[in-house]
Amino acid sequence: MPDGAALTLFLAAALIVAITPGPGIFYVAARTLAGGQGEGLASTAGTGLGGLVHVAAGAVGVSAIVLASAELFQLLKLAGAVYLVYLGIRAIREAGAASMPVTAAATGARRAFREGVVVEALNPKTAAFFLAFIPQFIAPDGSVLLQFLALGLASVLLNTLADVVVVRLAASLRTGAARHATLIRRLRQGSGVVLCGLGLSLAFARRPD
Repeated sequence: MPDGAALTLFLAAALIVAITPGPGIFYVAARTLAGGQGEGLASTAGTGLGGLVHVAAGAVGVSAIVLASAELFQLLKLAGAVYLVYLGIRAIREAGAASMPVTAAATGARRAFREGVVVEALNPKTAAFFLAFIPQFIAPDGSVLLQFLALGLASVLLNTLADVVVVRLAASLRTGAARHATLIRRLRQGSGVVLCGLGLSLAFARRPD
């Protein structure tokens, strides 16, 4: 596993990513605003399960890359840093146009769960994020597969906890969510700046010996 400093950095970065408003947060918020807290929690469970699909697939893929070529792994690490900067810049640029969808219709908890699984499992951006982000924190002297699974599970857990918080907030604000659009934009802009900073710091970080 990564050392204490690397693990702390990973958890901080994963938390920032988890609370950054994006498709997943907007999806569970929409389901909550349309069908209430129960439907929102069901959709959150679905997106969590969909995220685990990417963790399992990514663990196998990254392990294969590391076993095949150390150079490819270093390239993947650099790509991860670039991807974080890209996410940050995109979040800042799109913050002004971002809005929370409030027009979705209620579907029921079971359907919300199924749709949550599909939405997340078929999201190529989630797969790209795991493949680019997690390998930067894998210690070279341990099992790549087990480390990827552990870090991936931690990331999915943080995402799910963030979604649960969003569900609770959206459930209490169902009648006035539109009034908080400015707060959502400011949060996305701020998290975008932080993501850019994390990406730049990780690009120059040395892997532990």
